[in-house]
Amino acid sequence: MKILAMDVGKSKTVGYAVNTATGEAAFEAVATTPTVIRRWMQKRRPDRVVMEIGPLAGWIHDAVRAEGVREVQVANANHEAWRWRNVRRKNDRLDAAKLADLSAAGQLPTVHMPTAAVRQWRQLIAYRSKVVDRRTAIKNSIRAILAAVGQTAPAGRAGWKKETLKWMQGEARPLESVGAEDLWRGQLGLELKALDGVNEQIEAVEKKLAALGQADSRVRRLQTIPGVGPRLAEMMVALVDRPGRFRSGRQVGSYLGLVPRQWQSGSSDRRGHISRQGCRLARKLLVEVAWVTVRYNPQFRRMYERLHGGSPARKKIAIVGVARHLAVTMWAMLRDGTSWRPPASDSEKAPCRPPAPPRARGKTRTTTVRRGEALPPHTPPPSQRKGKKDMMTTAKA
Repeated sequence: MKILAMDVGKSKTVGYAVNTATGEAAFEAVATTPTVIRRWMQKRRPDRVVMEIGPLAGWIHDAVRAEGVREVQVANANHEAWRWRNVRRKNDRLDAAKLADLSAAGQLPTVHMPTAAVRQWRQLIAYRSKVVDRRTAIKNSIRAILAAVGQTAPAGRAGWKKETLKWMQGEARPLESVGAEDLWRGQLGLELKALDGVNEQIEAVEKKLAALGQADSRVRRLQTIPGVGPRLAEMMVALVDRPGRFRSGRQVGSYLGLVPRQWQSGSSDRRGHISRQGCRLARKLLVEVAWVTVRYNPQFRRMYERLHGGSPARKKIAIVGVARHLAVTMWAMLRDGTSWRPPASDSEKAPCRPPAPPRARGKTRTTTVRRGEALPPHTPPPSQRKGKKDMMTTAKA
């Protein structure tokens, strides 16, 4: 088999071509451009191309496939098998050779490469999140400018209503026309202009995402879950892509980084915080929506109460567990092509009872026995129990 391993860089790509049948191997460096990559594939005619995941991996994957390469492997650079540790030398040639060796031995950890349309969809979702963060930073800057001169805007959403924004526009001035003591008014005007521009960007992005979601039956299906909106639904559809590539719900939780870390050696088996691997934005949305489903979904509310067990210290642990269960549920709906079906007994069950408070340590348990109830096994029957009068009579005798 002819294997071509590529260490991709922004301007230069180092390749390691090896023939596993004859043992012939050679290094070659080319420019990282679509035209050069296609000519390279036509020259080498490899049976398998191997490269790392990265910003350029998408279009290189498509270009290699277009030249008729049968197999393209994209390595997971975050996997333990690929990490470089305790090495004195590391360069592009060694990276390419290591890719080829792991691929030939069948030990290369790979990742799923979605189609170009799905990749662009993911990028648009991530871009919306970045623009929203930019808007938050601008709002914080506006509040800081006002606070520096002793003025404050209303807290929360009231600080960005039309009336408040109109008052801010009245305080703002063009920067070139203000004096030395009113520079804050010029800064305020610039920030308000930036806020208007960011709001227009968010509106345009959300309009396009809404159109894509309405055209996709999978996004509409996931929104049948009480509490799940378009942002989480589109994220899960774009991220999962092909539900069949996950064999179980455990793999889905691990893929999203919602499973605990594990340190096991012999009889010691410790579990730590969640691994936080995978898409950070997906975990953020899952946890945010989990708090909403706990309020409006009886099934998730019962799970949350069971996990935290009445302990305030376990609330975050419980909500992460609910987020993982929500992710697995959405994956199962995508896999089976079914809409949300609440348990048949949800409408018949009584409201969830509040969990019992945690029992304090070091305190004696007291058992109250009412008339007509059976006594606990460790309690003697009334005929053998002695009250104060019986004990005094026995002492006198």
